[in-house]
Amino acid sequence: MRVAAALKAKGGDEFAKPGSIIEVKFVKGESLSLTASRLLALMILTAGGDAWEDKPHRMRKADIRRGHKGNERITDMLQELHRTLFAVDDRSWRGKKATLLFSLISRSREETEEDGGEAGWIEWEFTPDARKLIQASETYAVLNRQAVLGFRSNYALKLYELGALRLHRRQATWKGDMPALRAALGIPPDVYTDFAQLRRKVLEKAKAEIDQLAHFRVEWREIRQGRAVIEVEFRFEPKGAPEVIETVDELDRHSRGRKPRRDGTVETVIEGQGVIPGPAKGSPTKKPEKAFPQGSLRFGHDDLLTIARQHGGGWDVDIIASGFRDHLGARLEKLQGAKLMAAWKGFCEGWVNRRGRP
Repeated sequence: MRVAAALKAKGGDEFAKPGSIIEVKFVKGESLSLTASRLLALMILTAGGDAWEDKPHRMRKADIRRGHKGNERITDMLQELHRTLFAVDDRSWRGKKATLLFSLISRSREETEEDGGEAGWIEWEFTPDARKLIQASETYAVLNRQAVLGFRSNYALKLYELGALRLHRRQATWKGDMPALRAALGIPPDVYTDFAQLRRKVLEKAKAEIDQLAHFRVEWREIRQGRAVIEVEFRFEPKGAPEVIETVDELDRHSRGRKPRRDGTVETVIEGQGVIPGPAKGSPTKKPEKAFPQGSLRFGHDDLLTIARQHGGGWDVDIIASGFRDHLGARLEKLQGAKLMAAWKGFCEGWVNRRGRP
C-alpha cells in the first residue's frame, strides 16, 4: 500500500496491484472478461494506497470509456464484478483447511444523469474480505496503465500481471500443471481442451502481445509425460534499453495498427524524407526534457539516481551508467524525457538480471 500511494502521488501511468489480487483464484467455470479486468485494474489504480480502507472510491466514466460514446458497457462491467466470485485458501473456525468465497466489490453507484456535458462518475466500495486481502499482501506488481488498456486478450493481460509480479524475484518464473494454468489465466475447463489449441489460441497470442506492450519478454517451456504436456513453466526477462524504447513508442501509437505492426504486415508510406508506419502514426511528440548526463549521477540527477537505486540491485550507480552509455552509444544523444527514463529503468533491471547482485 505504501508503494501504491507513492506511485499515485508521483503521477504517470505506473501503478501497483497487490499480488494477492493477481493470484486470487476464480470459482471453477468463472472468470472476468477483458473489459471487467481492465475496470478492476483502473479501480485499484484510482484507489491507490487507500484501497484497504473502509471508504468509497470514485472515478470518472470518461476514464473508463476510452473513446466510446455510450455508458452501457460500464453498467455491464460493474454488474459482472458484482456477480463474479473469487476463491482463496483459508482456515475454518475449527482450524481445518477451507476455501473462502467472496466478491471484490460490495456496492457501487453509477450516475445516470448527465450534467452540462459531464459524463458522470461511478462510486464503489471493496468488500471487507477484498480489503483484508489487499492490506495483507506482501508482494505487488508494478503495471503500466497504457499496457493494461492496450491488451486485446484477457489471457495476455493475466499473464502480463503474473509476469510483472515475478519479474524481480530471484527466480522470475511461474510453473504449474494444467489445472493450475487454467486457474491462473481464467481459462474455462471446457475450452481449448487440446493443448495444441491452447498453445496456438492462448499462449502464442499472449506472448505476442506481451512482447509488444510490456517492459519484459515471456518464454515458456512445456514439460511432458510421454506425449502429453503435464506442466508449463513461464520465464520472464526484462527488456534491454532499445526494446524498452520501442515499447514506449508502441504504447504511444494508435491501437488500430498494433496487430499489423506486431505481425510485420503494416504498410509504410513516405512522408518528406522519412518512412513511418502507415495505419497509425505516433501521437504528437512532447518537447524533449533532458538528455542522459556524461558525468556522475550523484549530483543534480535525483530522478535517474532514484531509479538506479531502486532497480540496480545494489550496484554502484555510476558503473551501471557507464554500461548504459556504452550499450547505447550514439543513440543515447537522441534519447530524452519519458523514453530515457523507461530505457534507463529497463537497463538497470537487465543489469541485475544478467549479473546478479554485487
